Amino acid sequence: MVLDKLGSFGEGRRLKRLEEIAQLTASFEPEVDDLTDADLRARTEAFRARAADGEELEAILPEAFATVREAAKRTLGQRHFDVQIMGGAVLHQGSIAEMRTGEGKTLVSTLPAYLNALTGRGVHMVTPNDYLAKRDSEWMGPVYRLLGVSVGLIQANMSPAQRRPAYAADVTYGTNNEFGFDYLRDNMVTDLADRVQRERAFAIVDEVDNILIDEARTPLIISGQAEESADLYFTFARLVPRLQERPEGAEDGGDYFVDLKDRAVSPTEEGIDKIEKLLGIENLYDADPRLARHFEQGLRAHALYKRDRDYIVKDGEIVIVDEFTGRQMPGRRWSEGLHQAIEAKEGVKVQRESVTLATITFQNYFRLYDKLSGMTGTAMTEAEEFHKIYELEVVAIPTHKEMIRLDEPDLVFRNELGKFNALIDEVVEMQKAGRPVLVGTVSVEKSEILSTMLKRRGIRHETLNAKFHEKESGIVAQAGRTAAVTIATNMAGRGTDILLGGNPAGLASEILHKRGLNPAEVDKATYDAALAEARIVTDEDHEHVVAVGGLHIIGTERHDSRRIDNQLRGRAGRQGDPGSSRFYLSLEDDLMKRFASDRVAGLMERMGLEDDVAIENRLVSRTIESAQGRVEGFNFDMRKRVVEFDDVINRQRETIYAERDKVLRNEDLTETIRSFVEDEMRTMVEGHLSGETPDDWGMEALAAGLRAMGLDGEGTSEDDLWELGSREAITEHLLDLADARLERREADVGEENWALVERMVLLRTIDSLWVEHLTEIDDMRRGIGLRGYAQQDPLNEFRREAYQLYGELRDLIRHQVASTIFRVTVTVQPPGGPSAIDRNLAAGAALLSGGGAAAAAAGARGTAAGTATAPPRPAAARPIGPVVAGGLAADPMGRQLQSDGANGGGPVRPGFTPSGARIGRNDPCWCGSGLKYKKCHGR
Repeated sequence: MVLDKLGSFGEGRRLKRLEEIAQLTASFEPEVDDLTDADLRARTEAFRARAADGEELEAILPEAFATVREAAKRTLGQRHFDVQIMGGAVLHQGSIAEMRTGEGKTLVSTLPAYLNALTGRGVHMVTPNDYLAKRDSEWMGPVYRLLGVSVGLIQANMSPAQRRPAYAADVTYGTNNEFGFDYLRDNMVTDLADRVQRERAFAIVDEVDNILIDEARTPLIISGQAEESADLYFTFARLVPRLQERPEGAEDGGDYFVDLKDRAVSPTEEGIDKIEKLLGIENLYDADPRLARHFEQGLRAHALYKRDRDYIVKDGEIVIVDEFTGRQMPGRRWSEGLHQAIEAKEGVKVQRESVTLATITFQNYFRLYDKLSGMTGTAMTEAEEFHKIYELEVVAIPTHKEMIRLDEPDLVFRNELGKFNALIDEVVEMQKAGRPVLVGTVSVEKSEILSTMLKRRGIRHETLNAKFHEKESGIVAQAGRTAAVTIATNMAGRGTDILLGGNPAGLASEILHKRGLNPAEVDKATYDAALAEARIVTDEDHEHVVAVGGLHIIGTERHDSRRIDNQLRGRAGRQGDPGSSRFYLSLEDDLMKRFASDRVAGLMERMGLEDDVAIENRLVSRTIESAQGRVEGFNFDMRKRVVEFDDVINRQRETIYAERDKVLRNEDLTETIRSFVEDEMRTMVEGHLSGETPDDWGMEALAAGLRAMGLDGEGTSEDDLWELGSREAITEHLLDLADARLERREADVGEENWALVERMVLLRTIDSLWVEHLTEIDDMRRGIGLRGYAQQDPLNEFRREAYQLYGELRDLIRHQVASTIFRVTVTVQPPGGPSAIDRNLAAGAALLSGGGAAAAAAGARGTAAGTATAPPRPAAARPIGPVVAGGLAADPMGRQLQSDGANGGGPVRPGFTPSGARIGRNDPCWCGSGLKYKKCHGR
């Protein structure tokens, strides 16, 4: 309690400081009000000059904010409220601004975006989906452009040529997925000119809880395709439905049982026996190792993932439905074979599995920014996670007008049918009163059940779910009209305000469509006339809806997170509007079954309530909120665990990407190559000649190793090496031989082309081995949890083994570079051969076979949130010189260059007589001792 009071005191001081900033900003308003547009734009250059001279942005903030406020008045007809100025200051300070729905967060973001763009380092405006990115960039664009600030937009399926200028803009709008994927793809290019992003200086994340919390449980992944494996998926899709689920509440029996709390499914011994008999094998876990994995995923697909709740089938493909937003997530795919198992279950084409080429969690991607901030209507319930994971503080900004929404207690029914019937009765009652109603559901399936029941009662309504997401913004925008009834998944339409009386712009479009006109094509006068006509209707409707009590929110279930419930409630009561909310629950709801059904059922039993009679009790509400708190804590632990594991690989990823950058930026890589070769030579000599006496040396194996490296020919045969005598002499001889061979290759190919060969060898080696390393890490992470049964901490074990694997990776990179550089063959296309683009594509395909260096050029896919497909980045259309591809390189001079194996001469070494004649190691020693040379002076 004391800590809470201390925290509130600190918050009070911060709000007071924010109010002072708002007042100081207001003091500049008369000054900017008299300026012309040109004068207003000139202030931007003046601010930039001050920032370049070292003046802190905090000192420029009040004047800059006043300038943006004036630009918004002139271009949008909107003036930032003081509370919006306060929100903008919080964002600039690198914190999260919690602002209620309808408080104008989109407009708020223009303030810190403009201020931080003055540094010239760029600002990233991060949104949850492409629609909002496009809408916000177009909506706020006039404000920036009036002030001489450039605006860029990143959308899915854009080419690198389109992305590059968008990232070069002062303010760039895009989704979290696109920003993250571009970071990964930028670290897979083979030329710096192919990168699209620049530095990550400052990001403002809209709907920050959705992006940094909800979508942060699973990583972004760039993946390539692995081998076909559809048959086994279809086999288990056919066999698994024959298994019987253990009855609810039973301690044994059945072929598998479902744990609703952890959303997990496990087979019983009986179930495993049944599957083994159906497959005709003795032991599922001793047979083909793929069988157990396919069985596990087939069982998960059957028991845990439901059509029209977790996914829909659209155009012959499985499309994931976001459990938080209810939106379709096209292109996204569940990982580890789950998506393929669901494809087989639904009888659609099973797409090929994938192999990870690059990956990063959202947590670690957004921690790359020098400064990070965010805004949302609901963040306080997750304040601890924001602080621990991102070091972000949450600041609650006061509303512009007092919140007067009435949040009524929950009503709990025995079963779902009784709940739905009572809920529909309330919808009818509200509709008769002329109040608009928004009904929030947790799944597509439930929204369609409700829709069918409403149709039977003759109630007109709109249904918004993942199947109709294209109409999302239009439906939600008009959900505040008199007697409107809208069914939506809990967060559908997030980012679009529900205006009481309806949205005049949307209604104007309807008016024009009814007249056979396209709103996008009519002249300004025609559109303005339609908009004026629409405003008359919506203004009148607004007064009526306010008079009858505003928008009423009905929740059909409690979500696992209180934050999601608060977001649904927050659709009503915007900007001081009246409104109300109530949740209808039943003992059959998922959350109730998991945590509260027995306790509430006992209470209803004692009270003798019928199925269609609800219990309204504060104790029940507290029990539910307590259950939600436990689930939130569990989910936080899961996300924290994801971060802890990814932190291990993140340090390795940062090092590998830094090494790649050195390769891309360093024009002279000769020293790097030679250091790798020297280390490899010394390692080989030490490994094969480790015996105390020459009799114990593995000279034959050393000679074979040199041949495998491509260092065959004079001076590297077994006899040649024996004649050298000592380890030190052999080492020096081999290093000199390697240097001479590299110098000759460079002279033959040409300095410029050889530099490109060196770069491509290094990149190909790093990328191919990094992909293999990621696969090993993924395999290890999937099984590391079993260490807990041996009383070992899985995370510590993962750290230890990942460190060992990384050491092996570095050794392998050195070895493979040293082994490849001598075996490279340089060729070139003759005049009139393939174009530069064709050569790039061919090189990219060849490189992909050995790793991820050109994965994007070969059509690599990107995946997010447990896996999502990102569009491939087209190959860069630029000429190239020699391209290493499977040990081959193209030489623009048209020559076919092969190593001749010869070694330049050198100083006389051991293995010669005093007269200079060569002596074999098994010949009698020249000194006349009678011993063989190797046992005498050759020792």
